[in-house]
Amino acid sequence: METLVYSQCTTHGGGVLKSGGGGAVSVLGFPLQHLKPHTLPGSKKKQSFGAIKASLAKTEVALLRIGTRGSPLALAQAHETRNKLMASHPELAEEGAIEIVVIKTTGDKILSQPLADIGGKGLFTKEIDEALINGDIDIAVHSMKDVPTYLPEKTILPCNLKREDVRDAFISLSASSLAELPAGSVVGTASLRRKSQILHRYPSLKVEDNFRGNVQTRLRKLNEGVVQATLLALAGLRRLSMTEKVTSTLSIDEMLPAVAQGAIGIACRSDDEKMASYLASLNHEETRLAVSCERAFLLTLDGSCRTPIAGYASKDEDGNCIFKGLVASPDGTRVLETSRKGSYHFEDMVSMGKDAGKELLSRAGPGFFDS
Repeated sequence: METLVYSQCTTHGGGVLKSGGGGAVSVLGFPLQHLKPHTLPGSKKKQSFGAIKASLAKTEVALLRIGTRGSPLALAQAHETRNKLMASHPELAEEGAIEIVVIKTTGDKILSQPLADIGGKGLFTKEIDEALINGDIDIAVHSMKDVPTYLPEKTILPCNLKREDVRDAFISLSASSLAELPAGSVVGTASLRRKSQILHRYPSLKVEDNFRGNVQTRLRKLNEGVVQATLLALAGLRRLSMTEKVTSTLSIDEMLPAVAQGAIGIACRSDDEKMASYLASLNHEETRLAVSCERAFLLTLDGSCRTPIAGYASKDEDGNCIFKGLVASPDGTRVLETSRKGSYHFEDMVSMGKDAGKELLSRAGPGFFDS
């Protein structure tokens, strides 16, 4: 694995994995199955995840190392985390106190195939989790929608930053909305969730479902005419200060978002009380509870990148939790929806998510996701 370290003085500014056998389960991020450390050929020594490292920090040892993917969006999320830590803890505001360690994941390397064909979203987190477990980084910053519902043993995910706008953005050079696209127009999206909802409402459209790459790559493909339109998470565009690219914003009713869309999650080792304390100071509890509800729904459905699933929990004006969930057949011919309302407390919200998932499983029946 390649890593690259940025120091804070030089930069300004993420399916389900099955538990292999034993280990606890937690939607919130308590320890689960063991990730085996890599070993070097002919050696019993653990492989270092800092093999290729360029450090620009002026202090010899950083107090805190943030692990992240290297895309512009992932770096923006790491910088947001770093800035919040610096603002909350004076010792972390010192020059060189925080390093950002870029880790290239398997999902970043393989861009020629759909995610479902190469193992799902855990591909964007596994190498970062391994670096965390092996002590090469102190905390890991993830897009929560990339985080499997089963987390590796020896890690916890106790912190969610305040959630960004959860809606999807429609981007096109030739139409102002999905409804205005002519029959036969191609919409680019790597998301089966988006694909199924698009085809359900607009069966005359076509979807290019191997439309992968970072935000900039997808926008370039759009400009080159590879597709006539694309959908991107509005949260990512806002974090990248690229909202001028948005043609229109889809409502929640038009396009139910992915579970945990717009939320950043930060993990640390389960035995690292100092990092857990740092993260506790950043946690946004309303977001954490909403994400827990949605991930309970996803876990119950046994969802992965092969299954079109959407879920969104929010707080209404009376302070109650409103949950909306959806499953669809991959071709969009069948879409099943449900909703729940209850108190905005952890136990009740997790229960709502699980119950909604059980209902849709029962209604879908065997073979539903195979169409």
